[in-house]
Amino acid sequence: MTTRKFFSSPWRTLGFVALLLVTFIWLVPLLTALVTAFRSNDDIMLQGGPFSLPREIVLTNFQTAWERGGLSRYLPNSFIITLPSLLLTLFLSSLSAYALARFRFRGNRLIFFLYVGGTLLPFQVLMLPVFRLTDALGLYDTFAGLIAIHTAFQLGFCTFLLRNYMRTVPGEIMEAARIDGCGEFRIWWQIMMPLTMPAIAALATLEFTWIFNDYLWAIVLLRNDALKPVTAGLATLQGQYIMDWTVIVAGALLATVPTIFVFLFLQRYFIEGLTLGATKG
Repeated sequence: MTTRKFFSSPWRTLGFVALLLVTFIWLVPLLTALVTAFRSNDDIMLQGGPFSLPREIVLTNFQTAWERGGLSRYLPNSFIITLPSLLLTLFLSSLSAYALARFRFRGNRLIFFLYVGGTLLPFQVLMLPVFRLTDALGLYDTFAGLIAIHTAFQLGFCTFLLRNYMRTVPGEIMEAARIDGCGEFRIWWQIMMPLTMPAIAALATLEFTWIFNDYLWAIVLLRNDALKPVTAGLATLQGQYIMDWTVIVAGALLATVPTIFVFLFLQRYFIEGLTLGATKG
């Protein structure tokens, strides 16, 4: 009954077909990468490119990317950079968002607009100043420098989202806690943080993906190959005159596994965080 009603209108049918077509086009690169990862480089060259049908299946590309490409070293580096950056970003942004959302003080709007304005500034403009700043502070070519830059650049977006979400929490809850003698830090930790957990989970999913997949800041602020994350480390698989695309694609697919697991683990909270605030006034 529901399917018959859905296809009763020709416009709905056309829209459904269009969505299927767009979905297929979106999946073409992913499917091509999956097929390429199980082919040999000679097979791609002889058969006419990555969109040709494979003549043989190769299972050693992932092992080659893990061993020769150094993914066994680059993947832990990515977690060393991503996890502290994520925790610092969520911790600092939740504190600043709580202050901007629940307190009235002079300069509140100005600070909030500075956060928003910082997110609108192209980070390519700041590459040279950030490079010189980290070099002057002795943070160039260190994990600490890259973690600090990721935290600083993601702070504005996270504060913007959390501040708007925290404004939807009824103020009577905090007032009741203050009457009972609860301090502000305890209110933030035991009341506000649990209530904003869906938004924090959604932000954690986005921020983990963005920081883990960062490539530009990694090649700008890190010179030592032993410190590079997996996104910058994959560049070592590219040769000067010839590139084994099958191994490069296999390494890229291995690098996406952590972000896929994080999204699957936080998927329910991510969707809840995106939709829960839509019905609040």
